[in-house]
Amino acid sequence: MNTHTDIKVLDSLLALHLEVNIWTARKKLSPEDFAGATLPPEDLASLGSKRVCDPEALRVFGTLKARAVSLLDRHGVRFLGGWAIPESQADAIVTELEQILRDFNAAKEDFLSRYDESVRDWIAKHSGWEQIIADSTVSADYVRSRMGFIWRLYRIVPPDPADPVMEGLKDEVASLGQTLFGEVSKAATEAWHKCFAGKTEITRKALSPLRTIHQKLSGLSFVEPRVSPVADLIHTAFEHLPKRGRIEGANLLMLQGLVSLLRDTDGLIEHGQKIMDGTTSKDLLSLLVEGQREMSELDVQDEVGIVPTLDDLPPIFPDIPMQPVMPNCGLW
Repeated sequence: MNTHTDIKVLDSLLALHLEVNIWTARKKLSPEDFAGATLPPEDLASLGSKRVCDPEALRVFGTLKARAVSLLDRHGVRFLGGWAIPESQADAIVTELEQILRDFNAAKEDFLSRYDESVRDWIAKHSGWEQIIADSTVSADYVRSRMGFIWRLYRIVPPDPADPVMEGLKDEVASLGQTLFGEVSKAATEAWHKCFAGKTEITRKALSPLRTIHQKLSGLSFVEPRVSPVADLIHTAFEHLPKRGRIEGANLLMLQGLVSLLRDTDGLIEHGQKIMDGTTSKDLLSLLVEGQREMSELDVQDEVGIVPTLDDLPPIFPDIPMQPVMPNCGLW
């Protein structure tokens, strides 16, 4: 089942482009580095690269870049080589990016202050290869010019529907909903393998990736009509869980069924449509519990012999207050 995002969604989104440059500390190997040794011709093989500085000293910059990407993935959806983020959350996102920028610049100054010493230590560590490193070293000023952390925010004006030049942009916007559900599927698959597959009980820490998915869907609920019902489905599951302690039995089956659904992009869209058509989140979660229970029975019946039925487990859903319907920003 496909989705189609209305072009009007651009009124509620900003485009953010992130650019993080990290010096690689690598230089291309040259034939001279091998002191006249016989090498294969260039059309057969090419030389690789050499490190002129300890890569461990640069690891922090990769970590900071990953923090920024994770932040944008949590709140936005990939769009035009960057991310589309809700305008309502732009201030909070920029505040976090500014903190990462400060951390990046502090790490950069710390690295540069120790750069010459670090290169000397690297040369000393590789006895017998000193010259090929020394011949490729660069100045601290050069390294500074190769490192940076910047982002740019853009407001994209909805194009004239009759302008053929804007067809590419319209196609990008139209696929935003499908992209969003695809990103949810990827995150849910990671959560499944890390936290839920084969488990008979979990701690509340395992809920963290589901909360991240819920936060993402809630913030982008206006992108596509079926996003809000899916967010409500996750919210309803959270409302049923005990406030503390380990999660097991019917509650665990419910979460396993929910994560399995989130992994299936087409099934997720279909179930979102069912909620829009009148099926309640409670009813859908009950079906997911039953389906997960049947799968669990098939998986363990030969090993355990006895699997609790739903009659043996606590009731799945008492009266739960439903999450308020999220705003559609006039899109549907």
